Amino acid sequence: MGGWQKEMRHRVKGRKLSRNSAQRKALFKSLINSLVLHGEIKTTQTKALAIRGLTDKLITKGKKQTLHARRLILSFLQNKKAVNKIVDELAPLFKDKKSGFTRITKIGNRRGDDALMVKIELTKKPEKKVEKKEDKKGTKKEVKTSKETAKK
Repeated sequence: MGGWQKEMRHRVKGRKLSRNSAQRKALFKSLINSLVLHGEIKTTQTKALAIRGLTDKLITKGKKQTLHARRLILSFLQNKKAVNKIVDELAPLFKDKKSGFTRITKIGNRRGDDALMVKIELTKKPEKKVEKKEDKKGTKKEVKTSKETAKK
């Protein structure tokens, strides 16, 4: 092939996102960690499409709920909170579903560079736990442990 011609990308999977492989892997880790911990994130459409498949694979691994599955997920995400949430909370929610654990909704274009922004979220979200805490007077009050409950 000549230097000026671009080679065809037959059967080449994935997106480069103008980054080298280490930067791209770090970007995917941080986006997936945020998605798992918060339930939804806002990002560009290209980045959302790039992490959708990886997120589905990690949740599918978490369905096994074995120590080996935890360690495989941890080797990629490197965040114990995210791994525990995938295995303990998300995997049981999606036990009857084979794929399609995320939903992408278009928001609009970003003002600075006109990039198409989307919201990527989990299709099912775990129920929030209600803890009872004692205040200084000794009376028990229910404390909701999530930002999501403020929206409802």
